[in-house]
Amino acid sequence: MTYHITEMKETDWLGVADIYKQGIDTKISTFQTEVPTYKVWDEGHIQSCRFVAKEEDKVVGFVAISQSFERYVYRGVVELSIYIHKDYKGKGIASALLEKLIMESEKEGFWTLESLIIRENEASIALHKKCGFREVGYRERFGQMDNGKWHDVVIMERRIAN
Repeated sequence: MTYHITEMKETDWLGVADIYKQGIDTKISTFQTEVPTYKVWDEGHIQSCRFVAKEEDKVVGFVAISQSFERYVYRGVVELSIYIHKDYKGKGIASALLEKLIMESEKEGFWTLESLIIRENEASIALHKKCGFREVGYRERFGQMDNGKWHDVVIMERRIAN
């Protein structure tokens, strides 16, 4: 399989939305219950450091960041979201996307990448550890799914290399 990583464009949204819906359906990737419109998603994410992995023209994964805190002193602390199409997991795409994000986010001046991962999402926790993230804590019963099940969230972070 050959894929390439490019900056995400609005024209990639249908593929991104499809993959995001797959994540919602797992009940361990996000607490969201519906895919937002592109406009809502776009406004909730930082304009830089948005990348898609594509096999030819098909979006097979994406990564993006959002501001963690509103205060100016925390401007370099961002939360990442990474999702891979269910048919493309285990092929190194997530690692490649996350490494690209790490490299580009440091160039953009972000100093901490954080990820809040539902505890049952063991694959995502392993991916983050592989890419230099460390577990810094967890939140008990942090979110409740629409099926009534509560989930703990693992807090992972990666700081820039100094």
